[in-house]
Parts: sequence; structure tokens; C-alpha cells
Amino acid sequence: QVQLVESGGGLVQAGGSLRLSCAASGSIFSINAMGWFRQAPGKRRELVAIITSGGTTNYADSVKGRFTISRDNAKNAVYLQMNSLKPEDTAVYYCYADETDGLGYSRDYWGQGTQVTVSS
Repeated sequence: QVQLVESGGGLVQAGGSLRLSCAASGSIFSINAMGWFRQAPGKRRELVAIITSGGTTNYADSVKGRFTISRDNAKNAVYLQMNSLKPEDTAVYYCYADETDGLGYSRDYWGQGTQVTVSS
């Protein structure tokens, strides 16, 4: 089992910045991709950004140029630097990890979510 613990959410004014952090712990064999998803009230959960163990990144079009994802493989941690925040970025942000165990089975893990609120 892998546990993901997020931190760094909060309330910020439009144009401001926040940095989200997520650390994985537990029985970790090999974490592949890590990333961030978000879900606004009444909307589906959507991908924000994802990064592979090799450092390849992918972003939602709505955050390109404003958000930066990074990871520390030694710490099994992933970060999301969010700049130029907009009210439409308001959502619960969830950390995600794809872990492969010693038998080669992959499983998805999710954090508990952290609220990000951007005021206009």
C-alpha cells in the first residue's frame, strides 16, 4: 500500500501563486508517473499535470505556461508550482501516483485532496 499526503493548498488572490507538495510513503517498490488532478464543484476530475519517472511532463492546456510540475524521485515526492492563478483554478487538487509492485502489477493511488481557492 502507498499513501499520498498533500500539502500547500489555501486561499490566494487572482494573480498570486501557490505551491502544492505531495509525498508518497508506505510499501513502495517503483513509482512510475506522478501528477495532479483537480475537481471543481459540479465538474469531473481533470488532469492538471503529470510527470514520468524520467521527467517527461504533460500539462492541461488551461495551465500551460502558468503551472510547473516537478518531482524528487529520491523522496518519492511531486510538486506543483502554480503561478498567475485565476478564479477558474479553484478546485480540490488531488495527488496521483502510479506504482508498480514487485510482481509487476500497477496500481493507481490518490491523495485525500487539498483545496485551492482563488479569489477575484
